[in-house]
Amino acid sequence: MRFRLFLSVLCLTSLAAPTAAAPMTTLARTPVLTPLVTARFPHDRSAFTEGLQYLGGGVVLESTGLVGESGVRRTELKTGRVQTSVSTPLAQAFGEGATVLGGIAYHLTWQDGVAFAFDAVTLREMGRYRYTGEGWGLTNDGKQLIMSNGSAALVWRDPKTFAVRRTVTVTDQGQPVRNLNELEYVQGSVYANVWLTDRIAKIDPATGKVTAWIDVSSLTREASTTATRAGRPLTFDDVPNGIAFVPERGTLLLTGKRWPNIFEVKLPGLKIETGVTGRGQVRR
Repeated sequence: MRFRLFLSVLCLTSLAAPTAAAPMTTLARTPVLTPLVTARFPHDRSAFTEGLQYLGGGVVLESTGLVGESGVRRTELKTGRVQTSVSTPLAQAFGEGATVLGGIAYHLTWQDGVAFAFDAVTLREMGRYRYTGEGWGLTNDGKQLIMSNGSAALVWRDPKTFAVRRTVTVTDQGQPVRNLNELEYVQGSVYANVWLTDRIAKIDPATGKVTAWIDVSSLTREASTTATRAGRPLTFDDVPNGIAFVPERGTLLLTGKRWPNIFEVKLPGLKIETGVTGRGQVRR
């Protein structure tokens, strides 16, 4: 996720490798799920995806990163057309995850310690919040915001004040799973991209334990092949990032930073939902 940290990751391989590899060493005892692609949609190759959420009616909310290019947008899933967008209000900020709860779109920044609140339809700024540490991914459980900061922690925050309500450490077979990135709360579980890997962790929010891994390596390979054929190969930091649940079909939307496609996939255990989901939006 943090492309400016990539050189540090390379220089500190002996230290970073155990962190990134920790989930991999226990995969034999943790179920591994393979997504089944059911549809493909266009994705803006300039979008350095940090957050993704399906809003219903064929519209997705996406937040993007990179200094000078960060922002939040509402986009038509089928066409990729941007309906409305707003730049991250701090020009020097590196934008991060976003989620909609109660008609408000919340948007994090990486190292500035500021979260923004926008009207979820117009994307007009409605407020700002301060927090300590880095901001990476953001989702919600219908009542509280759930945030990642690049560590093995998930933090629940009050949507009105951004105050911390509780924290849980994510583990797989007792080992911490660090570099938690983009998040999505789906039917009682938190799904999290793990930065610099082709794995998505399915997490029990009560205990922090990883209950399954989703292997998205086939999606990464397809995205890379498509990008290369178009003459714009993926780069080292164009990693998987972006998870959104489509309740009316019981599917996930998965993408990556500057990927040419958003993939709609089926996974075992996901159920179709209709009506109000409790996350502040009416699904149609």
